[in-house]
Amino acid sequence: MIFSFSCTHDPVAFNEAEWRKKVGEQRTDNLYAVHWKEGKFFNPWMPMEHAGFFRLLKWKLFSARARYTDEEKSYRPNFIPGLKERIRSHPAGDFIAWIGHGTFLMRLDGAYWLTDPVFSDRALIPRRVTPPALVGKDLNDLAGDLNVIISHNHHDHLDKQSIRSLPERTRFLVPLGLKKYVQSIHSGDVKEMDWWDSIDAGKDTKLTCVPAQHWSRRLGQDMNSTLWASFILVTPASSIYIGGDSGYFVGYGEFGRRFPNIDYALLPTTAYHPRWFMHYAHLNIQEALDAFQSLGARFFIPTQWGTFHLGDEPPGYPALDLRRAIRKMRLDPSRFLIMDIGQIHAIQ
Repeated sequence: MIFSFSCTHDPVAFNEAEWRKKVGEQRTDNLYAVHWKEGKFFNPWMPMEHAGFFRLLKWKLFSARARYTDEEKSYRPNFIPGLKERIRSHPAGDFIAWIGHGTFLMRLDGAYWLTDPVFSDRALIPRRVTPPALVGKDLNDLAGDLNVIISHNHHDHLDKQSIRSLPERTRFLVPLGLKKYVQSIHSGDVKEMDWWDSIDAGKDTKLTCVPAQHWSRRLGQDMNSTLWASFILVTPASSIYIGGDSGYFVGYGEFGRRFPNIDYALLPTTAYHPRWFMHYAHLNIQEALDAFQSLGARFFIPTQWGTFHLGDEPPGYPALDLRRAIRKMRLDPSRFLIMDIGQIHAIQ
């Protein structure tokens, strides 16, 4: 069964059926194919769409804007203060905590794992609409190893000042091409990973780098000169898929097959309007639900909503969109953890 939920806010016509047909024609074996040529990384299962400065200008300057209700415009996640103190008051036990956007702090068997740390007020240009639950200096006060996973080089996932603020003991796990950049701003150990590479993180914990359908570029780095990725973190007690940024693609089914019994799927839900521009690189809610099902995960945690205004949709809109889909499709709401900033979810 494929989850189905239609977005009604796209101001420009976009044929969802044709897009899903194209996605369905992707070959799984291409997930393992060569994905670097002449200094550029690429997605071998499907050529990248919607690249180019003029398409960006078309969206920003000439595309009609969707209309949103007052509730959709104003909705934000709640903010729960005192995250550092709450963590320190409970020195044992595994958990997942939302810092904001794609930044999550997880404690697993005594070690900390931080995803795409961004604590700054801006992601290059967009300004935060909600504060982070922690900042880098707070992590100095938490005992235990600190591992940082970076999914790609976009400014809302890799922030220079945030990296600099992390403790000296930090170990970084990054996609190919990002090692030298991270080393230029932090003295911690940096390990580069290609798709399907795995590392032994100790205590029977393994991190595997897997494909994502995205792209890379930032100031000072050419387009697609560094790799993008998602990750699967497996410990003796739990298994977590860390989605980074991605459009909908054949990878989700393959990850579910290769890594059965995923407990938590951290899936991106942001910047999916307008569909004609965003569909290749970003999941809408329907696709995120389908990815969740393909992964075979127990719980869905939406990421990247409620912090920056990146697409046409307001920052808090994806959470409302997801809640509506859950009700409309009569899904089990207990499987969807729509977290507040600063919330701690205990892993049982």
